[in-house]
Amino acid sequence: MQTDEIVTGTHSLGDDIPLYRRFPALRALPRVSLCTPPSPVHEIEGIPDATQLWVKRDDFNAPVLGGNKVRGLEFLLGEVRPGDTVLTLGGAGSTHVLCTAIHARRIGAETMAMRWRHDMNAMADTISDKLARELKDTKVGATPIGAIVRCGYVRLTRNVHFIPVGGTSPLGALGHVNAGLELAAQIKRGDCPTPANIVLPVGTGGTMAGIALGLAIAGLDIPVVGARVGPRMFVNLPKVRRTARDVARLISGIAGVTVAIPNNMHITHRVYGGAYGRPLAAGNAAADLLERVSGIKLDATYSAKAFVAALELARMKKGPTLFWLTFDARCLST
Repeated sequence: MQTDEIVTGTHSLGDDIPLYRRFPALRALPRVSLCTPPSPVHEIEGIPDATQLWVKRDDFNAPVLGGNKVRGLEFLLGEVRPGDTVLTLGGAGSTHVLCTAIHARRIGAETMAMRWRHDMNAMADTISDKLARELKDTKVGATPIGAIVRCGYVRLTRNVHFIPVGGTSPLGALGHVNAGLELAAQIKRGDCPTPANIVLPVGTGGTMAGIALGLAIAGLDIPVVGARVGPRMFVNLPKVRRTARDVARLISGIAGVTVAIPNNMHITHRVYGGAYGRPLAAGNAAADLLERVSGIKLDATYSAKAFVAALELARMKKGPTLFWLTFDARCLST
C-alpha cells in the first residue's frame, strides 16, 4: 500500500490551515491532508493589452495531482481507510473522478466510478484512458441518469464511501472555503493586490461557492465570476448560492458562530461551448497564448474557457484580475 505519509482522521498532517485558525471547532471533522498550501499566486506577463492579470496556481497545491478537486477531497476522504471502496460519478473524461481515484489509492482505497459519455477533447480523452487503468469499474454509460441509477444501486447493496459528482457538497466545499481564506491571507501579506475580479470555471459549483464564502468570511467583497462549462439548467447562480448557504450552515452548526453569506457572485455564459466537454475556439486560442508566455497548460473542458473570461476582464483595465487555475496538467503525464 502506498500512503505517501498520509495521516487520516481528525488529527492529520497540515493542521495549520486558515479554516482551522478561523474555526477551531472544525478540527472535529475527519480530514486527510493531501495538499501543500498555500498554492502560489503571481502575475502573468507578456499578454498584449492584458495588464494586472494574476493567476492562483492550484496546479501546485498538492505533491500528487493538484487542482481544485483535491481541496475538497481532504474532507470527503476523511473517513476512508485502507481497503475501503470509494464510489463517485462523473463524465467519461472527468478530472474529478481521476483525482478521486488517485488520492483514494494514496490512502490504500479503491475507487468505483459511474461515468457517462459527453463531447470529448484531446485532454478529456487522455484522462479517460488513465481512468480505465485507475478504476475498479470502467463502464461508461450513455447518460448521467443511468450513472445516477447505477450509483444508487451500488450504495444500497455495498458498503462504500460515496462522493457526489464534482465533489460538491457542504463537506467538500469546506476545502474551498479554506482556499478563499488562503487567498485572503496572501492578499494581506502583499503576495498579490486585491483583485477587482476573480475568475474560475464553474461546473457543479462547489469550488466557486466555497471560495466566495471564504472571501466573505475574511471580510473581502471581491466579485467572483464563474465561467459556465455545462448546461444552464445544471450550472446556474441560484444553485451556487444554495451551496454557499449550505456550507455556511454547516460551519455555523459546528462552530456556533454566524457566517457571512457571499453576495458578490456572478456567472458568465458567453464562454460556454454548447455542450459539456466541447472545446471553444476562443478557449483554444487563449490556452495557446497562455502556454506561450508562461508555460501553463489549460484544459479545454474547464480552465481554457475561464481564461477567456479572465482575459476579457483584464483587457478592460478596471483593476487586477485574478484567474484561478483549477487544472493540474500533471494528469496528462502521470
